Amino acid sequence: MTHQALETHAKTRARLDFEEGALLLSAQQLEVHRHFGYGSFTEYVERLLGYAPRVTHDKLRVAEALQRLPETARGLQQGTVKYSHARELTRVATPETEEIWVKAASGRTVREVEKLVSGRRPGSLPDSPVEPGHERHVLRFNVSGETLASFRDAIAMLQREAGEHLDHDALLLLLARHVLGGPVDDGRASYQVALEVCERCQRARQLADGELIDVSPTVTAMADCDAQRLPGARMGASARDSPTRATQDVPPAVRRAVLRRDRRRCRVPGCTHARFLDIHHVMTKADGGDHDAGNLITLCGAHHRAIHEGTLMVMENERGLVFSHADGTPYGSAPSAASSLVHTRAFQALRGLGFGEADVRRVLARALQELQPDAALEHRLRWCLERLTERTCQKAS
Repeated sequence: MTHQALETHAKTRARLDFEEGALLLSAQQLEVHRHFGYGSFTEYVERLLGYAPRVTHDKLRVAEALQRLPETARGLQQGTVKYSHARELTRVATPETEEIWVKAASGRTVREVEKLVSGRRPGSLPDSPVEPGHERHVLRFNVSGETLASFRDAIAMLQREAGEHLDHDALLLLLARHVLGGPVDDGRASYQVALEVCERCQRARQLADGELIDVSPTVTAMADCDAQRLPGARMGASARDSPTRATQDVPPAVRRAVLRRDRRRCRVPGCTHARFLDIHHVMTKADGGDHDAGNLITLCGAHHRAIHEGTLMVMENERGLVFSHADGTPYGSAPSAASSLVHTRAFQALRGLGFGEADVRRVLARALQELQPDAALEHRLRWCLERLTERTCQKAS
């Protein structure tokens, strides 16, 4: 009897989770919080439902994704799919792969589904190879109340300095970089971590406490902007091949000048991070960008990573630098989560095919102007590939 009651409760809970996500999404789109004088939508939800901002953002992400995943949404409504499973499946499932993912998750625990999803991109299949650097890792700590309170204060400070919501990954990375500290000399690159990059496949691994850990191509791109190099310290090189001195692409005098010009602060509007800063090339070196101060800007680690992941865009026009979200809306405004997600996936897919970062940004900017805002990922990718291929052929001729 009790088991049957719990089964009924589980189905009711799944349906309520689905309905709650739809209501939250509608309330955000209508900007309901403004009618009650709240400063933000997350504050409104926290006071009404008691959810922390990260929970609200995750529920909104899932609700947006479910609009494109009818089978998962139907399962949640009927109670055959648990919300914890739907939360993980929406990270990787697309309309074309949804049925396969739902079947693969059936009968598994949430931990098993998390492991199944980890390291795979949207559009991948459950049996697809895990991509190096994209596998997720879980950190768990058992701490005292004092440690918990101090940790939360530190996280809150990083959130305020960033001026926007940051996920756990970005926050913990910033926290670790603050502890590691930056170089004493402003002329030296901030990256004081050891990266090994394979010259053939560009696989990157970071040395951490004696162990090499796979990291994403984004980390390599960030380091490529602002790093010291040991040309002989490549995978498989012998000790006698390694040079005794490191070299640095951005001259120390130029790096100091850029930091002084930017007042040693991240240039993204609203961000106040002023420690462990990176130098970023507005036009990448691979696309012809140089190390002149006019092509360099100061960024914090979180925003630097966002640019190389395609979730944040920076362009230069006659008015200066312009920052925008992935969907083209001005930075700080309310972007469309669905459009931003499609744009980001397209950016990462095109970069994964080997197209230059500047070319990808240009063609996606055109796509924002010429395609419908709700254009599907496949259509956007096909449109961009046609233009990129035309450009490649023109260069070859």
